[in-house]
Amino acid sequence: MKETFVSTKTGGPPPVPSSAEWLQVRLRKAYALSEDSPHLFASPLGPFYFGGRHATVPRLVFFGPHASDDSWRLCFLAGFDHRDLRPSHALLALAERLAEDVETGHGLNLSLFPVVDAAGLFLGFPDRALRTIPWGSGGAPEIELLERDSRARSYHGFIRVETAPPGDDIASIQVRAPRADPLSPDLELISSEDTDPVPVRFEAATPGPAGPLSLTEDLPFAPFELTLRLPGQWTNERYQRTAAILLQRFLWRYRAFQAYGLHL
Repeated sequence: MKETFVSTKTGGPPPVPSSAEWLQVRLRKAYALSEDSPHLFASPLGPFYFGGRHATVPRLVFFGPHASDDSWRLCFLAGFDHRDLRPSHALLALAERLAEDVETGHGLNLSLFPVVDAAGLFLGFPDRALRTIPWGSGGAPEIELLERDSRARSYHGFIRVETAPPGDDIASIQVRAPRADPLSPDLELISSEDTDPVPVRFEAATPGPAGPLSLTEDLPFAPFELTLRLPGQWTNERYQRTAAILLQRFLWRYRAFQAYGLHL
């Protein structure tokens, strides 16, 4: 499916592409990649209307080999603030890896949303703190679209990619899930063995519903949420490479959980 993006170019000599322009180019490439892939598909949400204009929320859907309607479903989220697009690039890097190595997502149904802040990126609206908005509050049109998608698809888990606060110099992972859930943190969705040799700090979950877990009561089962945060002072290349590696290793381990669940 083709996507129309907003151009920020002006007349005169070709400008050096901005961060936003580079991301739009990469989105086009990802959508083009999906046209030739039997497993990766472009399926944006929307359109939504904001400030008298309309846009869509970019989405790439990956159906791994032998995936079915009963496969476990995961939702990947990035780009909550259009002023920092490194998480968006990291999620697109994962999409590219999945297209090249489809066995990483064997039997899984994955939805990737690289730009949650679509109104900010495509329409030029200021930051609205989408990362902290409780889902179900009607706080932003993009979040409302994601809510409807989550209720329709009943994701088993949400994976967020974010930039760490200033001063953090190490990647961190935080997992939140009900203790009654078979995939609770007690089962270690990802461990230090999976992340080695990348130094990663595993953080305790913050209490209370926030983000997509605010919808737990509306879903047929309680999903988990895994948040990967990467240092802001890292180079773009290191940021993307590390995110793609850690997310890919998480998927390998999650596939093992899936195989275990089939034999319960």
